[in-house]
Amino acid sequence: MDRTSYTNLAKAWEFAEDHAFTLQPEALASARVQAEEAGFPQSSAAQAAWLAMLVKLTGATSVISVGTGSVVETLQLVNGLGNAGQLTAVDSSAQGIALLRSLFGKLSDRTATRLRAVNAPAGVFLPRLNGADYDLIVVSGDVENYASTFEQAPRLLRGHGVVAFTDVFALETPNANGGLLNPADRGPKAVAMREFISLVESDEQFDSSLTPTGTGLLVAVKR
Repeated sequence: MDRTSYTNLAKAWEFAEDHAFTLQPEALASARVQAEEAGFPQSSAAQAAWLAMLVKLTGATSVISVGTGSVVETLQLVNGLGNAGQLTAVDSSAQGIALLRSLFGKLSDRTATRLRAVNAPAGVFLPRLNGADYDLIVVSGDVENYASTFEQAPRLLRGHGVVAFTDVFALETPNANGGLLNPADRGPKAVAMREFISLVESDEQFDSSLTPTGTGLLVAVKR
């Protein structure tokens, strides 16, 4: 593609992001502000909206969200569950879990979705969960969340269950220098994601697809 094509793609991403922001409910926009003021930068609005759609497309009723202060994404997963089902939120940050519980509490009179919010590293908590009990797992945040969750995904997911990894381009980390897109970026997440994408794509238990949604979304479906 030529320079004009790349410029148009950048404009398309910006248009989709701005459009998603305008469609955010007031409660979700407020949650984004609160999370960012608490020191947790939030991900792409368009990506979060797509994750809510993914819940609906898969017919998921039992979802795991593994993240580090990923409040907007988690609340969009609740929206996708449509007043039903269960969301298990796993966050190694105590402050992130406390914020999520507080924001979810404001929704409790408007949703029957059950929230189980756990302050623990993914590699410690996920092995305790029952196998073949979940339809969808979404992973974001610290680099440690990715490999430890993928290790458990084949056991946790039901047949044709989905695991989605956000920010696989490693653009959201503090002091990112172009992330995975820049070979000179040797930050921990950029380095890890270069290997992690290959790990997921080569796993014969899953079919996977890498998309430019948000800051890189890798989706894998259990065979």
